[in-house]
Amino acid sequence: MNTDSSIGIEIEDAADTRPILIIPYMWIGDFVRGHTVVRVLRQRWPNRPVDLLVTSLCAPLVDYMPGVRSGIVWDLPRGRLAVAKQAGLAAELRARGYGTALVLPRTWKAAIAPALAGIPERVGFFGEARFGLINRMRWGEKALPRFIDKNAALALPDGAKLPPEWPVPQLRVPAEEVARWRQANGLGTGPAVALGPGSVGESKRWTYYPEAARLLAERGFDVWVVGGPGEKALAQEIVATGGGRVRDLTGTDLRNGILAMAAASVAISNDSGLMHIAAAIGTPTMGIFGPTSPYLWAPLNDLAATVLTKSELSCQPCQRTVCTMNDHRCMRDIPATEVADIAQRVLHEATPR
Repeated sequence: MNTDSSIGIEIEDAADTRPILIIPYMWIGDFVRGHTVVRVLRQRWPNRPVDLLVTSLCAPLVDYMPGVRSGIVWDLPRGRLAVAKQAGLAAELRARGYGTALVLPRTWKAAIAPALAGIPERVGFFGEARFGLINRMRWGEKALPRFIDKNAALALPDGAKLPPEWPVPQLRVPAEEVARWRQANGLGTGPAVALGPGSVGESKRWTYYPEAARLLAERGFDVWVVGGPGEKALAQEIVATGGGRVRDLTGTDLRNGILAMAAASVAISNDSGLMHIAAAIGTPTMGIFGPTSPYLWAPLNDLAATVLTKSELSCQPCQRTVCTMNDHRCMRDIPATEVADIAQRVLHEATPR
């Protein structure tokens, strides 16, 4: 065996060409972080194709993930078993002849289709009594410190020591695609700041995006508000406060958000999927953290700045989706002027891409 010296992952049987399926977490940020698992598998087995199960929401991300052969788009409903859909997915998986499936979620439902498909090796952590569905059961998940450690450990041999560093997620967006997108949206070619004001969980949303947009626009920068349909009302508020240099680019297609983050000169985001997208692309990214821990939830990719309140709060980090203490001070005590100043510094220091 050879060893990839960068992270100490042994390269195994180069003659093995059996495809591998990853069933990842389907939240956008978690899906992006799942690309680390792809990279570990590709280093371990360079000639085994890697596919991802994906929802229609996350499907555009697969097009920009190096090392992924294809995404299998299959929307399983939340909250119910959906036997017919599970059987249909199993038939699709069986036809593709997978040798290994990595089931990252600990749920019983996530393991059904790989088992029905008869995939010979089904790897996952113990959870929800999945005996029989997972036939290469792993233990000790709770001892692993971070979400990425729990996921990427499944791509290593059972019992293997974790490497000192994991390979970072990558999203490669062609420059010509970015240029076409900017032209189609009438966005010109100048520097722009992309704002990601949304997140899953109200407590993770920074309070002062409208004021920050106004300050950045007054300093001569174009500002784009990026997000999904749930951020439309907030985007309109930001545009109304920020003025004519601020554009609402929210919409229903995640590809639009990916291209916006790729085109931006700097991204400012809550702890959200868009933060992980921007960082994986390589756009200088400012992550604003309040109730969540950057150690646990920041991207593996370097951030241009990690913005935290200077106030000392006993409740932080609480990891709650809704603030129940201190009137959301972990976010309210981060002023718009501070974020705008940091963004201006990041823009000045950024290397042109």
